[in-house]
Amino acid sequence: MEIDPATLRGDWRYPTNVRFGPGRIDELPGACRSLGMTRPLLVTDPGLLELPMTAGVLGANRSAGIATTVYSDVKGNPVARNVVDGVAVYRGNGCNGVIAFGGGSSIDAAKAIANLSGQTRPIWDFTIIGDDVEVDDIAPPAPLIAVPTTAGTGSEASRGAIIVDEEAQTKRNVSHPDAMPNLAIVDPELTLGLPADITAATGMDALSHNLEAYCTKQFHPFSESVALGGIRLIKEWLSVAVHDGGNLVARTYMMAASSMGAVAFQKGLGGMHAMSHPIGAVHDVHHGLTNGVVMPYVLAFNRPAIAERMTGLARHLDLPNPSFDAVLDWVVALRRDIGIPHTLSEVGIREEHAGRLAAMTAQERPGRNNPIPLGEEESRRLYAMAINGEFKA
Repeated sequence: MEIDPATLRGDWRYPTNVRFGPGRIDELPGACRSLGMTRPLLVTDPGLLELPMTAGVLGANRSAGIATTVYSDVKGNPVARNVVDGVAVYRGNGCNGVIAFGGGSSIDAAKAIANLSGQTRPIWDFTIIGDDVEVDDIAPPAPLIAVPTTAGTGSEASRGAIIVDEEAQTKRNVSHPDAMPNLAIVDPELTLGLPADITAATGMDALSHNLEAYCTKQFHPFSESVALGGIRLIKEWLSVAVHDGGNLVARTYMMAASSMGAVAFQKGLGGMHAMSHPIGAVHDVHHGLTNGVVMPYVLAFNRPAIAERMTGLARHLDLPNPSFDAVLDWVVALRRDIGIPHTLSEVGIREEHAGRLAAMTAQERPGRNNPIPLGEEESRRLYAMAINGEFKA
């Protein structure tokens, strides 16, 4: 294969310091002190707030003399109001740092709160345009510790925060030039109580990050290698984690695969996320679940551009008869095994929704980054496939 050397270029970033492994949550008070957090704001969601592990974290901070304010008004697809109200709580309580505690929604909301804590501009001024935020005279973000309690988004190791603009009914990527959690504490013991359906959906989100990053055309061999490793871990451990939620080894490897996905998707995302963002913004469907539903249809749509790459992936995964079809069959079988719906119609997306969603998908940066770029017509065909359960456009 002939390669143009001019295409072998890229701007590469890598994530923050990560304290990884069972029991590492015990290090949170010391981590707060190391970042000068004496009055942190802990951002979580209403359901997680009621669980014993959250009380344990708050108690440990209290015992260490770290006065911790809690903010939990965060939706499953966080909206701008969640961020603006969180900033008000942060300022009103004289907080000097943020702890993101939860799944991707809580961590994204927390990142946005930390980024906007010292700003005077409105939230949408901090939307990423191109590769960064185009704002001058910007205050630094608040110190931030990210503590994931699901194995899916990898938000603890990424810069952006995906926030719903309710007025426009779209998702925006809100960030800061210096955005990145200062520290991530990734403790798989925090995921032991995660229900099977959430384990499945978040696991498919991790798979989508690694798989889409592997499929994109951008030159980023570091991230591509990480993606391959993440996909292999998910193949070996996601089903185990879903069916045996108390298996700490499976939970540990899935947490690793999730963080690896965030490193991998610096190479780019594609059609799965281009479809998931509008569906989440308009219909409030779980992001990871949507990625899992649309995954095989996006792969099938992209087949002309990724067939050779998928054959290589099949070999890496030790699939029988390495080929594009071997990967597609594996994805379909995995979804069936862990209970992911087969079609978008099963999560409430019908043909009458497709036109609007396709128009929004065509505007999504991951859609333009897809191996076969998604304009409105291509997006319509993809939605038809995913709604009707057909693998041919």
